[in-house]
Amino acid sequence: MISADHLTKRYGSTLAVDGLSFTVESGRVTGFLGPNGAGKSTTMRMMLGLDRPTGGTARIDGVPYAELRHPLRKVGALLDAKAVHGGRTARDHLLQLAHSNGLPASRVGEVLEKVGLTGVARRRVGGFSLGMAQRLGIAGALLGDPEILIFDEPVNGLDPEGILWIRTLMRGLAAEGRTVFVSSHLMSEMAQTADHLIVIGRGRLIADTTVSEFISRSAQRYVRVRSPQLRGLAALLNGAATGLSGDHLRVPGKTTEEVGEAAAAAGIPLHELTMVEPSLEAAYMELTQDSAEYTAVAS
Repeated sequence: MISADHLTKRYGSTLAVDGLSFTVESGRVTGFLGPNGAGKSTTMRMMLGLDRPTGGTARIDGVPYAELRHPLRKVGALLDAKAVHGGRTARDHLLQLAHSNGLPASRVGEVLEKVGLTGVARRRVGGFSLGMAQRLGIAGALLGDPEILIFDEPVNGLDPEGILWIRTLMRGLAAEGRTVFVSSHLMSEMAQTADHLIVIGRGRLIADTTVSEFISRSAQRYVRVRSPQLRGLAALLNGAATGLSGDHLRVPGKTTEEVGEAAAAAGIPLHELTMVEPSLEAAYMELTQDSAEYTAVAS
């Protein structure tokens, strides 16, 4: 089972999952990754008091979320875009949120414009597409101009233009000094959006590092070499080379400088010498392969 100890202010916010703490800092986008069933959504719900941990407490600025006088001014969150009253208009939905937190009605128009929903402000939410509902949920998260923003799968249902928009929005919010904590299964988006990664699996912390460091840990990083004397080069590298295929050689565990200098010393000409970096998706699959709760058998 998952437990959470505390979430403090955006300047060095700290979460605890089963006694393993990690830091969520302000001024950057932190991606929250893990296989299905790892506990990402549950952890986010515990931060907001929607789920009760089996041990410990979840706190924001030293108090539970439920005890914040005006929670939307401290934390904005989007967990489930469709969790709204379908009979209300987009404007009325946001007005209710604003009224409950002592926010001016003028703020509703500002966030509707920011997310591109001004033209449908008086339409009932029940008729919204998933992409429109996501934009409305983001408007609700932004309503109180909060220090901390928590997004669970924010690009679900968005078209390419919408995905680019939310990516730019999240990076902009982080650049303003806010804490942006986002969960997503889209590795390509995390690679372009997140500065830092928190990865969990089976109730334990797998990684707490920058995106670049996370990728560089992958064993799939290798040097690609092309040469008219591949077999001689492979023998020179004394077993370090693998994947002799066609006109190229794969050399994991070495740098381009090491391979190039060895080839030069032996008088072996090279036609290509490239460091091939693994993608975030490849690194993630490698590091979480033993943490997936559900796996399919390849046909």
